[in-house]
Amino acid sequence: MTETPLKLSILDLVPVRGEQTTSDALRASKSFVEKADALGYTRYWVAEHHNMPAIASSHPAVELMHLGQNTSRIRLGSGGVMLPNHAPYSVAEQFSLLAAVYGDRIDLGIGRAPGTDPFTRMAMWGHLGEGQVVNREGQPIDPVENFPQHVMDILRLLGPEGLDVELFGDRKHTLRATPKLDVSPAAQVWLLGSSNYSSQLAAVLGLPYVFANHFAGRGAQQAMQLYRDQFEATQFGRQPRSFMTANVVVAETEEEAWNLAQPFLYQMANLRVGAPMRSMPTVGRETDEVMSAGHRAVADKLAQTYIIGTPTDAARQLRELAAEGGVDEVMMQAVAGGYPDEDLRTSVARERTLELLAEELF
Repeated sequence: MTETPLKLSILDLVPVRGEQTTSDALRASKSFVEKADALGYTRYWVAEHHNMPAIASSHPAVELMHLGQNTSRIRLGSGGVMLPNHAPYSVAEQFSLLAAVYGDRIDLGIGRAPGTDPFTRMAMWGHLGEGQVVNREGQPIDPVENFPQHVMDILRLLGPEGLDVELFGDRKHTLRATPKLDVSPAAQVWLLGSSNYSSQLAAVLGLPYVFANHFAGRGAQQAMQLYRDQFEATQFGRQPRSFMTANVVVAETEEEAWNLAQPFLYQMANLRVGAPMRSMPTVGRETDEVMSAGHRAVADKLAQTYIIGTPTDAARQLRELAAEGGVDEVMMQAVAGGYPDEDLRTSVARERTLELLAEELF
């Protein structure tokens, strides 16, 4: 019996390590996506996070316009746009513009988390210093509550029918995102999430779904099954389509893979214990010096949900993960750290992860 080929894709947070500047990190990620494009990876998505010194990925549409310049075949997308931070029309316009440049290679992944801390979130929403945001009736406003409607607004703005809007109760108009395209990006809108809520919403809307396993670490099987069981065919999708994510580090030896994983594990442990975020430490002494016993305990627990090892072991674990989720594609966040003496404009170990897995799986 022939084994179904596993498609591999990339999620990039554009990590900032050691003495790297944001410019260095973006140059490293540009080289990274070009390597993925050449090796045959399916997608390259960038995330949205704000006010995090260790992450340079804050505005996916802006970054994709730059990072995709020298690619020719890989799909480019957001993993994802955190919709509560944005006006739906603005998102629709940005991704229409990307599609005008890159054609039908553009994916719009949408999530409902803020991607930041409460203070930055208020600044993102334009209410810094105002405390709780309320409407005219004095009721609290939370853009997250409007998430389903805003997703539908984007789909209609990107679609041929447009979005019907009413102004002051009597003036009506149909809006469509510009630039207008021959092929609508609405066909490649994905819903992202790490809970049953997101999987069920994707199912009801008939949208493809991505389970953020790299973040949640559990619950994938239930969420994926709910998505498939409750999927309703709509104009946005006739059949369920889904994949899941994973944190991955691959090296020639297991020992080296674990060494390369330590800086990212430290960062994630730091986040879990509520410590201030700084740029990612480099592999070796710099990570060892900041990794306290408390961090180590958290990091060891997190590592149980990661894929860390040799190409053969990692390929096996990726296939097992795909089988558990009932998918034929896994999007990996390649989280290998860098050594102190490396060129700051590169991410050698992350690119090596791509090469080793491509040799094993493609």
